[in-house]
Amino acid sequence: MTNAEITDLWLDALAAERGTAASSLKTYRRDIASYLGWLGERRLAAVTRDDMVAYLSHLDRQALSHSTISRRRSVANGIHRFMVAEGIGTGNPAAELQPMKRPSRLPFTPGIEAVDRLIETAHAQARDGSVGLYRQAGYARRAALLETLYASGMRVSEAVTRPADAVRPGTRMIHVRGKGGKDRLVPLHDRAVEAIGLWRNLAGRYGSRSDVWLFHRVAHGEQHLTIDAALKEIKEAAAAAGLANAARWSPHKLRHAFATHLLQNGADLRVIGELLGHADLSTTEVYTKVDLSRAQRMVRDLHPLSGEPPEPRRGPA
Repeated sequence: MTNAEITDLWLDALAAERGTAASSLKTYRRDIASYLGWLGERRLAAVTRDDMVAYLSHLDRQALSHSTISRRRSVANGIHRFMVAEGIGTGNPAAELQPMKRPSRLPFTPGIEAVDRLIETAHAQARDGSVGLYRQAGYARRAALLETLYASGMRVSEAVTRPADAVRPGTRMIHVRGKGGKDRLVPLHDRAVEAIGLWRNLAGRYGSRSDVWLFHRVAHGEQHLTIDAALKEIKEAAAAAGLANAARWSPHKLRHAFATHLLQNGADLRVIGELLGHADLSTTEVYTKVDLSRAQRMVRDLHPLSGEPPEPRRGPA
């Protein structure tokens, strides 16, 4: 069996048995292509532990991010584990490798004022009827998307594939289908619901079909917004708002901001994890590091043994 045939079998199994999202499968295929390109003529069944170590060293020399190297290693491990389970391979060369240590570097997370400026700029553009109905509808979609991402903490892949009826009428709740096909209901605030309403109204006035996708192309309602288009939307919005590091903004930064800002305002970590669709609380705990300064101030200001030294106790006269 060729490397390409094994790859197709593995990806088909992920889709059929685990319900892996199409966007994730696309990423895994790209990662496997990188691995197979490095292997050259070598067959997957012949890969050794030394080969795996050499491949990881190759990735490290490319100055890739920790998350990219970790994912590519996980993908290579996954396909070899699949081969063993299916009787295609005799052993997993990645099984005994030491786990990668996660760096302590924290993600860039926009502050509350920056996010508010971003979204207000999008709303101002959406209110400008002088640009024509087509462009105004596009700006309204942008404002609705940004409001929804920040209000819900959704992954961008979840947001752009929400059906038109995902927002439950009269409930201010949005139905989200996350990784592995797991469903959750996430509350939206009034601003997000109103922004979605304006977007749908303008799209309808333009004549676009709006009964299929929540976030769709203005002129083609049967086609949902792509992840790349959503990424472009937020970068353009950040640039229009005059925000520093506009090129670093992404839909995922709004997900980080959602979690961090909730934590800053006293939200329970487990609830945040449920809203984000995290299967494991440890995934959510990175946001406690982002808010470390607040925790330090709380201990300084509120702990009974912090601050001024206590008055000495006086003994009996």
